[in-house]
Amino acid sequence: MTHSGRTPVWTWAVPAFGLLFFIAASAAGFGDDFATNPLGLAISLIVIPVIIGAVFAAVYHAEEVAHIMGEPLGTLVLTIAVTVIELALIVSLMVSGKATPTLVRETVFAVIMIVTTGLVGLCIVVGGIRYREQRFDVTSVKIYLAVLIVLTTLTLILPNYTTTTPGGVYSESQLMFVSVVTIVLYSVFLYTQTVLHRGYFVGEHTEKSGAAPSQGKLALAALLLCVALAAVVLLAKLVAVVIDVGVSRFDAPESISGVIIALIVLTPESISAVRAARKNDLQKSLNLALGSSLATIGLTIPAIAAANLVIHKQFVLGLDTNDLVLVVMTFATSILTFSTGRTNVLFGFLHLVIFGTFMFLTFVP
Repeated sequence: MTHSGRTPVWTWAVPAFGLLFFIAASAAGFGDDFATNPLGLAISLIVIPVIIGAVFAAVYHAEEVAHIMGEPLGTLVLTIAVTVIELALIVSLMVSGKATPTLVRETVFAVIMIVTTGLVGLCIVVGGIRYREQRFDVTSVKIYLAVLIVLTTLTLILPNYTTTTPGGVYSESQLMFVSVVTIVLYSVFLYTQTVLHRGYFVGEHTEKSGAAPSQGKLALAALLLCVALAAVVLLAKLVAVVIDVGVSRFDAPESISGVIIALIVLTPESISAVRAARKNDLQKSLNLALGSSLATIGLTIPAIAAANLVIHKQFVLGLDTNDLVLVVMTFATSILTFSTGRTNVLFGFLHLVIFGTFMFLTFVP
């Protein structure tokens, strides 16, 4: 997203409208009967574009904060903001009491697949067509992939092979242990990214501003970011109703809910990553893409586990066999793609083929 000196009106007007819209919809008693209620139907048609606009506004202000703070702290702010949005959508569906036991698994899995195959593949193809080859720091990507493989195995694969509770489900003690380990590992990764080895993640094309931005500008961007995130979190409750009823009405596969949440959350960040690739800054694209997948697992699983202490709803984390095959193929391809520090169009198409397979099998399992 292009950032000018003045804050565009839509970036604060849309979240403000979203907050007012939530109040009005709540007062109107928006619920599961919206499909037979003309007012509810009108609300359902408006809430999706409004929350998407609020998501774009949140990402815009997160990027503004990121630009002021510089890399890699800026990218970290952006990925955490996106993860907060994702959590809001997941928790809203869980609180509604109608979320499937596999919602968390499907959402996290969808984010991993969309990011590591669709977004990464698109960035590599866009950059490869324009520049033939693009370079990045191999060590940074190795760090991303190493942490991502371990976190994915702990949260989505290992549950299938524990025996305390069958069916891809962790027991409470196991879930607590995995959540703590996940938080610790993600925290060590953040310390590595922002303090110990910051240079690995900065890249060669980092913009250097001529004058230091004022603290007032940073405070304003942070405030507007909080407002936009608040709008998304509240509107997520309405979107949860629409997704739940829509999936059941059209008799769609249960995994569609996770894909919808992932697409809503990742669209603005994906645009930023692709634009960075077009500017020959593939390192920033990878920071956004792989960083968001790490944040999804590192923050979502512990947060959902904490929420589950109150909700007391069992959820399945272990992947099905076909999804497990896709994950293994994705990680193997990623290791080969990022082994040399240079990419080209062919590697990008390999990732896009896996992404297309994932999307096809989502609708035709």
